[in-house]
Amino acid sequence: MKIGVINVTEAHEKRVALTPDAVKKLRKLGFEVIVESGAGREAYYTDSAYEAAGAAIAATDAEVLTQADIITVVHDLSPEQISSLASGKMVIGMLDPYRNTNLDAYAQQGVSAFAMEMLPRTLSRAQNMDVLSSQANLAGYKAVLMAANEYARPFPMFMTSAGTVKPAKVVILGVGVAGLQAIATAKRLGAVVEASDLRPSVREQVESLGGKWLDVPMSEEEKSKAKATGGYAWTPSEQYMKDQAAVVDKAVSNADIIITTAQIPGRNAPRLIHQATIDKMKAGSILLDMAASTGGNVEGTVSGETIMTGNGVRIIGAANIPALLAAQSSDLYANNLVNFITTLVDKDNEQAGSAPNLAINMDDEIQGALAVTHASQVRLQKR
Repeated sequence: MKIGVINVTEAHEKRVALTPDAVKKLRKLGFEVIVESGAGREAYYTDSAYEAAGAAIAATDAEVLTQADIITVVHDLSPEQISSLASGKMVIGMLDPYRNTNLDAYAQQGVSAFAMEMLPRTLSRAQNMDVLSSQANLAGYKAVLMAANEYARPFPMFMTSAGTVKPAKVVILGVGVAGLQAIATAKRLGAVVEASDLRPSVREQVESLGGKWLDVPMSEEEKSKAKATGGYAWTPSEQYMKDQAAVVDKAVSNADIIITTAQIPGRNAPRLIHQATIDKMKAGSILLDMAASTGGNVEGTVSGETIMTGNGVRIIGAANIPALLAAQSSDLYANNLVNFITTLVDKDNEQAGSAPNLAINMDDEIQGALAVTHASQVRLQKR
């Protein structure tokens, strides 16, 4: 049983699906591994490091796609690569399933495609496979450093003989994994931090990190809805949305740096900051939009670019922040993949010294959730 890794060709991408350390773990499970030459170069993993870990090096992606039974990817394969796959092969990676136009092609080829973004994140045994969390954690950290680099003033307060330097005011909109890490990083750098989220349940987490919660009045009925759904599926009232917009508008208008993190799988990112609010911001302020690649939380965001507004506000459309920490993000991502691949191994029929047998079970709550194509069928339920 052989697992393959190919070069990533997407713009702004430097990560690799498996690292040499992950290869060692897979070899211990009995798998062979084949890696396309140069696949880890942008993440600072050399061919020789893969060979030392026990992988074979292929000259082309075609060799990997032909020989490997399981192909691990960071992003989706191209239509040409998919068409070359034999029936029965598996593809595992971040496949952006709700936007993916290749699912029918996978099904027609008889390929089982597993989209890691579909992981049921409430399962405790699935936590070590959660690619969204592992990548968002690093992204939240790096986003603050990117904003600090663009900001023309320091983050912490300085007391000097020439006068006092006030600390930067940072606002974080969206307090998931990335948002929480952004709060922690901004606080470590000495900033004053405020944060907002539709989920009132995260207030304690914000305050435990030293951030100030941007409170929005909420009716008892809304509190009950938010608590019952964990905050992810409730629909706020029109009055709540107006009140929240007013609170956010005031905080953003007075802030030096704003980092937005809100994304919804399979949909365009929600618009959190409109032009009317940007027009009120101070010259030199920074807006870093972590959702730029899915439409942006900020009006006027351009993915992969930094633009300057007429009133001197810089809007950073962050296209792929984890790729800026390619070595570490690849390491965490590879661990997520290895942990999932481990669940595919048929441990009840293991034989010492032999290649592992796979036990594919669509009734399994993890395998079934991640499989977007299997048995020549598209399994994903469109939103």
